[in-house]
Amino acid sequence: MAPLALWGLVAAFTGLVHAQPTPQLQKRISVAIKAAGESNSTVVDYTKFVNVFIGTDNDGDVCPGASVPFGMVKFSTDLTGYAPAGYITDPTQTIRGLSPMHDSGTGSSLGTYGNFEIMPMFCPDGFNSCNVTLAERERFRKNHTDDGSPGYFTQTLDNNIKMEATSTRRAGLERFTFPGKEKPYFVLDLANDLPASYMGGHMEIDPEAGRITLGGRWGSSFGPGIYSYQAFACYDLLNGARKILICAYSENFDAKGLGLTSLNLTRNLIGGVYESGALFSFEPTEREIIIRVGISFVSPDQACANAESEVGDATFDDIMAQSKALWNEKLGKIAIDLANTPANVTELLYSSLYRASLTPNNATGETQGPFAGTTHPYFDSLYCSWDTFRTFYPLMSLHSPVEFAEIVDNYIDGWRKLGWMPECRANNVPGWTQGGSSADNIVAQFAMLYHNEAAALGIDLNELYEAMLADAETNPPEWNTLGRQVNVYKEYGYVPYAVLDPDSVGRQTREGSRTLEYAFEDFAVRNVALLLGKTDDVAKYTNRSLFYRNVWDPTVESDGFKGFSQKRRTNGSFANTSPVDCSPVDTDQNRECSLQGDNNVGFYESSSWEYSWFAPHDTAHLVGLMGGNATFVKRLDHFFDAGYYLAGNEPSFQTPIGYHYVDQPAKSVDRVREVVFTNFDITPAGLPGNDDQAAMATLLVFHLLGLYPVPSTSQYLVLSPFTPSYTIHNSYLNTSTTVTTRGFDPKSVANPIPDGAAAYVKSVSVNGVELANRCHFDFYDTFRIGGEIVIEVTADKDEGNSCGNSVPESISTGGFASAR
Repeated sequence: MAPLALWGLVAAFTGLVHAQPTPQLQKRISVAIKAAGESNSTVVDYTKFVNVFIGTDNDGDVCPGASVPFGMVKFSTDLTGYAPAGYITDPTQTIRGLSPMHDSGTGSSLGTYGNFEIMPMFCPDGFNSCNVTLAERERFRKNHTDDGSPGYFTQTLDNNIKMEATSTRRAGLERFTFPGKEKPYFVLDLANDLPASYMGGHMEIDPEAGRITLGGRWGSSFGPGIYSYQAFACYDLLNGARKILICAYSENFDAKGLGLTSLNLTRNLIGGVYESGALFSFEPTEREIIIRVGISFVSPDQACANAESEVGDATFDDIMAQSKALWNEKLGKIAIDLANTPANVTELLYSSLYRASLTPNNATGETQGPFAGTTHPYFDSLYCSWDTFRTFYPLMSLHSPVEFAEIVDNYIDGWRKLGWMPECRANNVPGWTQGGSSADNIVAQFAMLYHNEAAALGIDLNELYEAMLADAETNPPEWNTLGRQVNVYKEYGYVPYAVLDPDSVGRQTREGSRTLEYAFEDFAVRNVALLLGKTDDVAKYTNRSLFYRNVWDPTVESDGFKGFSQKRRTNGSFANTSPVDCSPVDTDQNRECSLQGDNNVGFYESSSWEYSWFAPHDTAHLVGLMGGNATFVKRLDHFFDAGYYLAGNEPSFQTPIGYHYVDQPAKSVDRVREVVFTNFDITPAGLPGNDDQAAMATLLVFHLLGLYPVPSTSQYLVLSPFTPSYTIHNSYLNTSTTVTTRGFDPKSVANPIPDGAAAYVKSVSVNGVELANRCHFDFYDTFRIGGEIVIEVTADKDEGNSCGNSVPESISTGGFASAR
């Protein structure tokens, strides 16, 4: 154990730039190891177990910057190359500047935000010698200086200028330490953002007060080009830095205007971005310079007010301590047995929990456009509900129902303001729809678990249901960004290929996957109708939830298996493509598989081999469509062994646990161990691609906890945890639920599971009562009431390869028949 624990912690922190750990990192490693062994400690600093750099390589698109839970501010450096979140570990890329606005794990091809970059520099020959344009000012990092923890970020330039940041929700502090005695200079960028989407803005400078305000309008990172958003920032020089010397600059010819205090630039209509901003300097009283930063989506005055109210005169260490406290409160919602859990599992868990509270960004009070002045909570960067409904919000529902309710209210407010709930909002504007109206699954998850507390949490269930009905029944004029193409779906019982739709506009692709997602969204509507006693609607949407069957072509064969989901024409015939197309083993590297207009496969970011498993509410019928239990198991084995499974793809999230539905849960345990150890680790490249706004993080958390949520229900599938015990605290319900793995064997936390290691579920007990079923249980019998869940494990795989008296529920076999 000890060598494994030490390796896990060292590997986590030495992988940043392929070097030995810095003294700061070595100290943190020592502290973390010590804390892991102190089982009697009453106060645990969970931030010590967070590695903010996991996912900053291998296109994980994670932002390691300083933030508070769900904060608008995420201070991080912006680097060149493919860096949607600003920062990447690649040491061959150069630093553009430090900026306060980023998203994490979103994967927009050109990045998102990165507004208001500031770059410290030396200019030995005065203002005219300063390199202010983006290409000229970039610098390499000093190797092995990147560091960060929840609420803190630092990086040192190759000229030894050290940059640090810490944050509040809408503000924070930047600290710059200059070596030597040269005069410090700063460039503050008005125009450049990561997607190069500047549409015009302005800047005002008060040299006497040492304040610069700036703002403008930029384009969306993941939505139609017709949309834009506004953002503003307020920079205050602190610790005695006043009467700054200003040199505003503009255009690509390094034009500078000494003493200018205002810039007002419209959009460059001929193309390109105005290189514009402020170049400033002053006579510092010390080599450490503090700059206070506030941001706003409303106005520069509000940006300044945010900085004054949230930071004020607090020191850098004060703000960092406050941020750390907020993170410990959030991370402590799930408390594991630190002394006996393998250190790499501890680090994976808490790093994932950390990322699961980075977004969406709580922008309440910072509304614009249709939401301006709303009295409801407002969250920006919802990004794609298709990514987050499966594991992100189900995990939040276990421990943070207050924040979950605020986000649900925000979804409903989208319906109030726009007519449909948002699907993929980013940068305060609508983004592209991927699967349909997956918001229905998110609000249904809340309703299923917290309908008894809904009113107290600010949610009107009838209003929630009306918002769902709008998604399910009313075509928007343009369904690329909101709602579904429901008119033809209702007419044909599937989303038809090559249909003439006279009532609405949208990209006519992904017909197979949209049908499957629409059907599952109808299942969500059906469950809330059941809660509200709407009998007719229950029957209607139960039937519609089975529309997934209408795109099943039993004649299609691949690798010796028959029956696959396919797109279908209006005359009922299938427009078949190979089930292998768009899979990880597809040999055509030029095939389009995403939102492109020439995606002719019928599925979104996926293959038919992958999406054909997607019927989480009715897997029992799927088993029959595939030929029965034995064929289902053989086909599921082949799916993984032939390389069709893609861990980084949401439609596959539940697939490794599919063996539960044919009463072979031990195979699910084996498969989940394989998924974890072949796709996740504690290095910067430790994610299977884009984190997808912590969808990967929360999938991993559930795997480590030995659970998997069936979305839009209160049911959890049960596996064996990777830890001897953990406790989930729900402060709103005032419950604590401890899950104990009786017989836990640390040797079982491996792939493959060694012979003789106890990893398979022998029994499940809740508060002293053994359940007749050991493959699933319900929220209302467990986490809602609190107490203790005991998952007893055995090394006997045959003994652990049965669910007991029933497999998990499916709608076609009478499951999900009542609401709790």
